[in-house]
Amino acid sequence: MEPSYPALRLRRSRVAAWSRAMVAEHTLTAADLIWPLFIIDGKRQREPILSMPGVERLSIDFIVEAAREAVDLGIPCLALFPKTPHEFRTDDGAEALNADNLMCRATGAIKDAGLDVGILTDVALDPYTSHGHDGLISADGRILNDESVAVLAEQALVLARAGADIIAPSDMMDGRVGAIRHTLEQEGFHDVQIMAYAAKYASAFYGPFRDAVGSGGYLKGDKRTYQMDSANSDEALREVALDLAEGADSVMVKPGMPYLDIIRRVKDTFKVPTYAYQVSGEYAMIMAAVGQGMIDKNAAMLESLMGFKRAGCNGVLTYFARDAAKLMRS
Repeated sequence: MEPSYPALRLRRSRVAAWSRAMVAEHTLTAADLIWPLFIIDGKRQREPILSMPGVERLSIDFIVEAAREAVDLGIPCLALFPKTPHEFRTDDGAEALNADNLMCRATGAIKDAGLDVGILTDVALDPYTSHGHDGLISADGRILNDESVAVLAEQALVLARAGADIIAPSDMMDGRVGAIRHTLEQEGFHDVQIMAYAAKYASAFYGPFRDAVGSGGYLKGDKRTYQMDSANSDEALREVALDLAEGADSVMVKPGMPYLDIIRRVKDTFKVPTYAYQVSGEYAMIMAAVGQGMIDKNAAMLESLMGFKRAGCNGVLTYFARDAAKLMRS
């Protein structure tokens, strides 16, 4: 039993900054951050994303510059997402299998630059389909699970050949992690990691991202038949268990802040590398409040990221990665 006041004054350890640092239960460093980047075609091209203030789509030459900046800041990994031109979007998402698509060229360019930074590549068909879904659809509008998995495994192989270090399937098709792992092993990519979007919820917080990759205007219907219901927590543990059994090296919960309870349950249950995606809607809400002068950007940014670490995350995919790393360095 602890002593009571005044023998115990918890404020004693809070009085000085050095003391607060000594007793801090969690730490946040640049090594905890994964920086998502959006790719567009062309050269020396930047496109601001209006729904995500401060975030831009970048042509591949600027993507390489961002990778150099990440190395300088100590950010260990980049997550790449393409904005596929309209003319390359088809019902079957065939551009996902093109070894010369935006994702492959950007990955190759970073590798050719000799930069010591990890490259995480998203595996899903929504950036490439004319209907905006993560998988193939039938004539009557159903998402075809097994047929989609076969294509996703091919997509993962194409990205591994381009130089991807981490394959991150975000589609939520049943069995896709096992299929991808089998394909990578057969082709000799034994060291390519899989970070599974294991508990990805059908969320209202993805809107700005769909704008960023240009898929929002294409989406027919919603994704509730394959992404998780926000009411469910136990189901997330079943999803994580399946992905780990199929060969995932790490798992992700998405979105982040509305699902901190899921992160904690996953970490406590499985004790594996666990990540969260602080998604576009979370970022946009904070930046909207910053724009209105309601909150301090730096303080809110770091507090939100520390919340993920406290919940059990090994790292966070966040659009704040560069700003947070700069702030921590200074």
